[in-house]
Amino acid sequence: MQEIKFIGTMPPDFESRIQQYRVQIAEMDKKLKRVSLLRLAVFTGFMVIILMLANAGFTVLVSILLPVGILAFALVIRQYNRLVRTRGNLSDLKKINEQEIRIGQRNLKDMETGAEFLNPDHAYAPDLDIFGPYSLFQLLNRTTTEAGKIRLAEWLMQPAERGMVLERQKAVAELAPEIDWRQQFQAAGMPFANPKSSYVQLVKWIETPAKLLPQRTRYLTAALALGLTATLAIPAGIRHLLLFLLDNRPFPVMYLLLMFVSLIINKQVIKKLRPVTECTLHDLQYNVDLLAASESLISRIEMAGFRSELLIEWQSVFRTNGYSAVKEIGRLRQTMEIFQQRGSRQMIGKNDFYGIFNAIWLLDIYLVLVTEQWKAANGTNLKEWSTAIGNFESISSLAAYACANPDFVFPEIRESGYQISFENSGHPLLKAQQRVCNDFELMQKGSVVIVTGSNMAGKSTFLRTVGCNLVLAMAGAPCCAGSARISPVALFTSMRTQDNLQEGISSFYAELKRVEHLLQLIAGGQPVFFLLDEMFKGTNSEDRYKGGVSLIRQLSMLNASGIISTHDLNLAKVASQRLSIRHYSFNSTLKDEKIIFNYKLTEGFCTDFNASALMKKSGIDILPDV
Repeated sequence: MQEIKFIGTMPPDFESRIQQYRVQIAEMDKKLKRVSLLRLAVFTGFMVIILMLANAGFTVLVSILLPVGILAFALVIRQYNRLVRTRGNLSDLKKINEQEIRIGQRNLKDMETGAEFLNPDHAYAPDLDIFGPYSLFQLLNRTTTEAGKIRLAEWLMQPAERGMVLERQKAVAELAPEIDWRQQFQAAGMPFANPKSSYVQLVKWIETPAKLLPQRTRYLTAALALGLTATLAIPAGIRHLLLFLLDNRPFPVMYLLLMFVSLIINKQVIKKLRPVTECTLHDLQYNVDLLAASESLISRIEMAGFRSELLIEWQSVFRTNGYSAVKEIGRLRQTMEIFQQRGSRQMIGKNDFYGIFNAIWLLDIYLVLVTEQWKAANGTNLKEWSTAIGNFESISSLAAYACANPDFVFPEIRESGYQISFENSGHPLLKAQQRVCNDFELMQKGSVVIVTGSNMAGKSTFLRTVGCNLVLAMAGAPCCAGSARISPVALFTSMRTQDNLQEGISSFYAELKRVEHLLQLIAGGQPVFFLLDEMFKGTNSEDRYKGGVSLIRQLSMLNASGIISTHDLNLAKVASQRLSIRHYSFNSTLKDEKIIFNYKLTEGFCTDFNASALMKKSGIDILPDV
C-alpha cells in the first residue's frame, strides 16, 4: 500500500515573512527615491550643459553630447522601471503571506468564491459548500488565471481515478515545502490580473477560422502596392503644394489627385476589412494581460527542477522539440500591444500615430495576418499551455493548503475492497480550536449508517465533514483527519433542498428529484457513497416514515453505502429491525436550563432531544400535557 507523506510539523511563520518583505519594500522605496533624484539630475544636468554649449556655439560638441545624454537618461529610466517591478513583486509576496494568515484563521470573506462554478444540480457541490462564501474553493484557491480557477473547480467537482489521485498526492508532497517557489509562482501572475481578461474568449479566438491567412499572398501584395503608392504620392503631393504656395509654381493637380486617390483607396480597404480587424481586437485586446501572465508563469515553470512524474509531464508541454512557449507567447503579446493602439470602433485607429501609419501602410492587414499566422502555428499549443498553467496553479493551491495545515494527512486510496474510514476527522473549514473531531468507518458496500440526534447537535456538520474530506481526498489533497483510508466512490448528497418559486418546485418535490438523481447514479454501476440529511422533511410524518424506510431498504439492496441523518427516532428503529444498519448519534445535555453540546459521535440511538427546550428558550410556553 502506498504511503505519501508531507514532512511538516508546523505551518510556516507567515508573519516573519511579511516582516521580511516589509523591510525589503522599505529598502526598495529608498532606492527608488535615489534613482528618481538621479533621473532628475541627469535630465536637468544634460539640458543645462547642452544649452550652455549651444549658446556658446559648440555645435559639434552638442551633437556628440545629445545622444549620450539621451542614452544616459534612458538607462536611468530602465533602472527605475526595474526597481518598480521588483517593488511590485515584493508587495505581491507580502499580500500572499497576509492572505495565508487570513486563510489560516478561516477569515475567507475577501477571497474569490468561485460562485460562477456553482451548479445547483451537481451531485454534491451545493450541499458541501464547495463554492460560494465560506467554501472549500476559498480555502484552497491560490490561482491567478482563469484557466487555473477552472481547473481547480474541475478537480473539486470531478473526483479523479485512483492513479491520478496518487500522482497528485506526490506532486503536492513535493511542492508543499517549496514555499518560496510557490509564492513566487503565485506572485508572477498577480500583476496581470484583469477582470476583462477571458481564457474562454482566447479559446474562442483560437477556434475561429482565419479570414485573411488563406489569401495571404493577395492581401500582402495589395498592402505592399497600396502602401508604396501612398508612401510616394503623399510626400510628392505635399512637396509640390508647398512649392505652389511658396515659389509660385503651377498648381499640382496631378500630384494632389494621386495623393487623395491613394488615401481614399486605402481608407476603403481599411473599411472593408474593419469587421475582421475588430473581431480580432475584440477577442484579444483584453487578453494582453492574460498573455503576459502566461509568459511570466511559464518562465517560472521552465526554470524549475521537478521530481514527480506528473509535474515533469506538465512541464514538458512547454519544452517540446526545443520549442519555446515563452518566446511564442511573448511574440503574440507584443503584436497585440501594438494592435491595442488601434482601438475598436475606430475607422483607422484611436491613436493618432497608428491612424496615420495605418492610412498610409495598411497596418491592419499586417497585424491581422501576423495574429492569424501565430494562431495557425500555435493555436493548439496555446490550449495545451493554458491547461498546463491551470494544472500547475491548481496543484500549487493544494500544496499551499497542505503546507498551511501540516497536521492534515494524505488518505490511503484503496486498490481493492471497500472502505471509507476516518480517524480523528474534522471539518476543514472550521478553525482548529473550534473543530471537534470524530472517527468514522464503513467497511462494505451496501452499508448504511443512520445518525440520530437533537437539534443543533452536529449531525449536518458531521455529514459535511465526511463529504468535504472525501472531496479533498479524491482531488489529491490532504484530509482534515489523523488518518484516512478511502475507496474511490461517486459522492452524492441531498441536504439543502428548498422551494424554487421560479420553476414552481416545492421543497418536497426538490427532494424527490434529488433521490431520482441518486438512483440514476447508482444505476450507472459505479460505487456510490451518499449523504442524506433529514429525508423527506417536506412532507407529513406518516409519508416521511413510509418513504424513508422504503428508500433505506432500496439503497441497501442496490449496494449503495452512506450516511442518513434524521430526527425521526421511530424511522431509525424500524429500519434497523428490517435491515443491517449501524446507528450513531449526537447528544446534548440540559444543565441549569442551558443546552450543552459536545459534538461527539457516539454509537447507538440518540437518548435525548432538545426541541422542546429550544422552543421554551425562544419564548414558547410548552404545555406539559400535550
